[in-house]
Amino acid sequence: MPALISRMGKRLRKLIERPGSVELTKYEALLPDIEALEPELEALSDAELTERAGKLRLEAELGDPQLVELCALGREAARRALDERAFDVQLLGTMGLLSGHVVQMQTGEGKTLAGALAAAGYALQGKRVHVISVNDYLARRDGEWMKPVYDLLGVTVGWVDGSLTREERRVAYDAEVTYGAVSEIGFDMLRDRLVTRAEDVVQPAPEVAIIDEADSVLVDEARVPLVMAGSVDQAIADTEVANVVRRLRLGLHYETDTDGRNAWLTTAGASVVEKALGGVDLYSESGSERLAAVNVALHAHALLTRDVDYLVRDGKVELINASRGRVAELQRWPDGLQAAVEAKEQVAPTDRGEILDSITVQALIARYPQVAGMTGTAVAVAEQLREFYQLEVAVIPPNKPNVREDLDDRIFASPSHKLRAIVKEIREVHETGRPILVGTQDVAESEELAEKLAKADLPCVVLNARNDAEEAAIIAEAGKYGAITVSTQMAGRGTDIRLGGADGKDRERVAELGGLHVIGTARYPSSRLDGQLRGRSGRQGDPGSAVFFASLNDELVTSNAPDVPDGISADEETGEITDPAAKRHIDHAQRVAEGVDLEIHRNTWRYTRLIEHQRRELLEYRDELLRTDAAAETLAGEKRYDELTEKVGEEKAKQVCREIMLYHLDQMWSDHLAFLTDVRESIHLRALARETPLDEFHRIAIPEFRKIVPAIKERSAETLADAEIGDDGIDLAASGVRRASSTWTYLVHDAPFDAGFEETLRQVRSLLRRKKN
Repeated sequence: MPALISRMGKRLRKLIERPGSVELTKYEALLPDIEALEPELEALSDAELTERAGKLRLEAELGDPQLVELCALGREAARRALDERAFDVQLLGTMGLLSGHVVQMQTGEGKTLAGALAAAGYALQGKRVHVISVNDYLARRDGEWMKPVYDLLGVTVGWVDGSLTREERRVAYDAEVTYGAVSEIGFDMLRDRLVTRAEDVVQPAPEVAIIDEADSVLVDEARVPLVMAGSVDQAIADTEVANVVRRLRLGLHYETDTDGRNAWLTTAGASVVEKALGGVDLYSESGSERLAAVNVALHAHALLTRDVDYLVRDGKVELINASRGRVAELQRWPDGLQAAVEAKEQVAPTDRGEILDSITVQALIARYPQVAGMTGTAVAVAEQLREFYQLEVAVIPPNKPNVREDLDDRIFASPSHKLRAIVKEIREVHETGRPILVGTQDVAESEELAEKLAKADLPCVVLNARNDAEEAAIIAEAGKYGAITVSTQMAGRGTDIRLGGADGKDRERVAELGGLHVIGTARYPSSRLDGQLRGRSGRQGDPGSAVFFASLNDELVTSNAPDVPDGISADEETGEITDPAAKRHIDHAQRVAEGVDLEIHRNTWRYTRLIEHQRRELLEYRDELLRTDAAAETLAGEKRYDELTEKVGEEKAKQVCREIMLYHLDQMWSDHLAFLTDVRESIHLRALARETPLDEFHRIAIPEFRKIVPAIKERSAETLADAEIGDDGIDLAASGVRRASSTWTYLVHDAPFDAGFEETLRQVRSLLRRKKN
């Protein structure tokens, strides 16, 4: 009867398309057949095992017999290479990935091996696979870790990270399976779009993507486009403006919105600034440039916080990726904001750049004909995965039941009351010897808590963007007897916390005490991130517990639900609130934050769909110019072309024509992106005329795009006509065909200065507040 009820429940969920509704019964039925093959495969030599896996290459598709064979071979390869026999649930995960789903597997359940076996399965079908993660460390670690398994299955594997040369990247991408961070793979793709010789392309055409930490990559990272910029000249920071703005005070000289995304001068502030800058009229036509500099300096001063949004290290400003709590390597802010922050912190300015190309994570993933993913928290974003990626979630049951105790939130009237209670909680738990993991919101909070703990004679290890290079070692030891670990965002840390530490020496002792105790210092903007932190405890059936502390003055509440219900009272001594209304209000604030994030994602996609269509069309033309003689054929009618053939020979002349046309194509696309950015940032004004902003964006963008190819041909002909042609050909740099000497990436949140979009978000928040339960 229970089995019948379970089957009926699964079918009902499928019928009504609830998240996590993928049917697993078909795959569960294959598990006995997989196990039955074990004795036979154990008797094979390594060479015979590899040869048997090679026979799967003859199969175009993996039907049930092939799935059984692959999973059995993978289990045996893992047993030999890693001394790990894959659990049945890991094989279910493998089969779910091979069916193109996002599989939800709890922390510690072995996603890495399940993903590797699925990648091998796709590779044995002749498909090139990218295993995409959230950072370089995980990509390299997992590629190296799983390589012995791939070797036994006869599959080649490589990995890319920021340290590799272009030639080393080409070798890594030539492997059948390549591991890489979403940013590395995305930026390699963008760099390939700038090459002028076909042999310089490093990435083959994409075929299969298996995405680790799929919710982080596909949802959190989707808000931040991958933007490639090229060096133009050294930025000039307006230090005079920075010094003036530094003296301004919130509430007197400037105001900010409740979201912390916009800041503006008050009348008094404008007067102070104008006087300090020598009597300039900021709001006159002549003062417009100074006003722009003041606005960006004010944004840097009022809205970007050191040790929260960025670090200053070794004389440089380094951005912090909010969704990961790590330094965002080689990333900067655009629109003069980088220079403004550098002026604020009084460090040397970096080069100014122009945007060469960009792509959203959504568009990057859409390039792959087949996509699958894995994470511990997929159900919470199942609707977004379906809406934006057409992916369904398959929930894989845990190998052992989860016995972690999730305690009720503890809520306080103020952050100071909350902090005292957290230190008290840590002291009491630490005295028992149980290891403690504390999840904080940002670098500044983690370091403030560490100071408080040190004063209380409770030494801890801190993991944040300042020391993320040591994260694996820190996290691996977080389960030791008596350990206290304070960490920023745990999403994508990718290292299991084993009770007793990395060597498990004190495992039983720690387990008897109750296992790892997890403390959240505030609720995150997403319940999914809360779940990721909780999931660090209770791995593989281990004992453990988790509790979140919160305050009605936490940023989550003040930004998303500032109107706290009347009648909520706190204990006069401790400041603790036990009224259930407080918990409901914080839950509501979190739902509002999730709703706003979803609207940002939707809004980004609405505008970028047209851009992606235009990009694909232009890339087809670029590929034609790159790989054929189309450029020479286009310019062959120009009178200078014959002179160039005569001077350097036909093949070199073709390459010169190719480089000229590709330069103008890339420059025209860069100019088009800048034009669309300007249109996007002012499009909200169309709403004042009762026009639909998105429709107006399309009406403007489409005819402008149609001008690009004719302009490329015209500009290329002009370059050829004006160029000096010598015996060695054309000095392209002297002719204006000069490419950026260096490139970097921009960390761009969607339309940071788009006042109209901000107003949309405020309306969304208002609507969600009115719908409060």
